[in-house]
Amino acid sequence: MFYLAKRLGFDTLWFGYLQTMVGVIQLLGGPIFGRFADLFGARMALALSSSASVVYFVLLAMADSVPMLFIHKLPAIFMHALPGTQMVVADLTEPEKRADALAKLGLCFGFGMITGSSLGGTLSTRYGYALSHFYTHALSHASSVLSLETFTACMSAAGSLLSLALVLKFIPKHTKKRTSQEEADKRTAKGSVFNLGEITRLMKFPGVAKTFTVKIISGLPGGVFQVMFSIIAMDFFQLKAEQTGYLMAYIGVVQMVIQGGVIGRLTARFSEDTLLLLSVGLTSLIGLTQIVMTNVAQFCFILIPMMLSLSLFNVITDSMLTKSVPPTDTGETMEGLVSHLLSLSDMLVSQHTTQ
Repeated sequence: MFYLAKRLGFDTLWFGYLQTMVGVIQLLGGPIFGRFADLFGARMALALSSSASVVYFVLLAMADSVPMLFIHKLPAIFMHALPGTQMVVADLTEPEKRADALAKLGLCFGFGMITGSSLGGTLSTRYGYALSHFYTHALSHASSVLSLETFTACMSAAGSLLSLALVLKFIPKHTKKRTSQEEADKRTAKGSVFNLGEITRLMKFPGVAKTFTVKIISGLPGGVFQVMFSIIAMDFFQLKAEQTGYLMAYIGVVQMVIQGGVIGRLTARFSEDTLLLLSVGLTSLIGLTQIVMTNVAQFCFILIPMMLSLSLFNVITDSMLTKSVPPTDTGETMEGLVSHLLSLSDMLVSQHTTQ
């Protein structure tokens, strides 16, 4: 995204505005989407998220101007795939095994990061110019700036369409236990997606407000990393799109190893409070080491403890939140509160780190 934005004349400040817009959109959509998930089920929610992703990438393929680059972000209001899948896992697992199950879920997203990042960077670098040449000669009105990333965006749209088919095929209509589902059905009959009272009600459960506050404050370093990664890769390390894709694939490998083979062992041996303190302390030490970071090799080395702390923090806090609310409210917890938090962090970080 940062490469396309820079081709269209964006500087770091305007890229921050673009990221802030995404944060605002998802900030508004997260709680409503979580309410939708509890009322109509995880399969409908994930299907909506996948459909929004298809539209998102189709609009990205058409983005040949600054206004279009902003417009293509609008479907992000419904794009909450990660909290949606976490909701399914929370519904189908016992509380004592939930942290380990949520960590194992990271294997899938790690694999997606590996294949998607490396494939996307390769397609954009090696085939984008060929597609640009084709458009320029076959369609006289086509923009060469547009066509560099068009093929990659179209492939992403196709992948999202495949994801939609998989959701409809394999995700059960009802993921909650029978008693919880009966309660959810009763609430559906008299509930509303836009019932803000139902959304804010979650903060009154014991432990939710405390965990949510910790997640906001301690989660800011992760937000800084996500927002600034593209800028660091392109401006500080001078990496091309293909090289950035390989770097993100490396992050995916590290994430798979940590969430698939490390976090499960830690959660089985130590309490959640102990692991939460460990993750916060480790994040502080990593922030100090980044001060002296000067090259990609050092960055790759720092990424290992960084991903451990971020993964551990997210898994533990997500597990604590889902245990603090009734089973009928896992959608509002995972989709609403967590998405609300992530969007708020991205919005604040985007404004302060790019100015």
